[in-house]
Amino acid sequence: MKPQERKNEEREYLARRNTEEIISEEEFKEVLKKKNPKVYCGYEPNGPMHLGHFVTITKLMDLQKAGFEVIILLADVHALLNRKGNEEEIRKEVENWKKTIKAIGINAKIVLGSDFQFKKEYQYDVMNLAQNTTINRGLRSMQEIARDIENATISQLWYPLMQVADIKHLGVDVALGGLEQRKVHMMGKDLAKVLRYDFVAMHTPLITSLKGPGQKMSKSIPGSGISVTDSYEEIKKTIKEAYCPAKEKEENPILQIAKSIIFPRVNEMKINRAEKFGGAMLFKSYEELEVAFVKGELHPLDLKAAVVEELEKIIAPIRKSYLSN
Repeated sequence: MKPQERKNEEREYLARRNTEEIISEEEFKEVLKKKNPKVYCGYEPNGPMHLGHFVTITKLMDLQKAGFEVIILLADVHALLNRKGNEEEIRKEVENWKKTIKAIGINAKIVLGSDFQFKKEYQYDVMNLAQNTTINRGLRSMQEIARDIENATISQLWYPLMQVADIKHLGVDVALGGLEQRKVHMMGKDLAKVLRYDFVAMHTPLITSLKGPGQKMSKSIPGSGISVTDSYEEIKKTIKEAYCPAKEKEENPILQIAKSIIFPRVNEMKINRAEKFGGAMLFKSYEELEVAFVKGELHPLDLKAAVVEELEKIIAPIRKSYLSN
């Protein structure tokens, strides 16, 4: 294989790994031909960043290594519309998130929604989208995102329309999000002619709640997730009590954390065990780790202990930055 072909192959691997789906594959192949394509992911600045956010943050780091220009949208207006706090509360969270992103070390362009979402051209696009979207579809698109969807307000229906308009006004090639964003992105794809702008939708898997299957990770549910402000002892306690059935890989949040958050950052993962339990194990890929776990060669408690140490390495500098004045 020629050096350039190898480089292109490595770039494509980085861009695609740990994604659940890319819509559409043909469009993404064209995006990869660009020298510096643009990707964005939006986050509501509402409370500290948690492991659920780390999946897309880690994917953005992959895409940056693959030559993408990364834009992070701190969706302050969206947070307000979604009833995640008042203006002052959200403003404080924006500053905390900026510090967190800096501590992570990702070289991203940070944009506030309020920097451009009140402009006439933007609002005209949102109104045009509103004329071409049914109330039922707007509600369906927000089922995994909205707070108290059973009593959704009109502001929360405005939310997905703005999210679609963001993609155009940020001028990105790829919109990244977890699978909970799929319905919004598909609405945007279907309305591409109305918006006069198309894009590739890239979705990452959702981490299962640490309490067990049936729900995604959420820091608002005690024991379900881990945030960047949690202490080492809190991380250790939460992971120790987490759902992680022996030999089971489906909906296993500890394996999901290892795959989507830890291994993209490290070349190997060491499992320290006493000699009477077989001694230390070294895994150079997630696939090796998963095979050993499913075969029963790696006990859940040993896996959990290693995940705690790796998470602490990632979270400690972020926690320090977040909690600093």
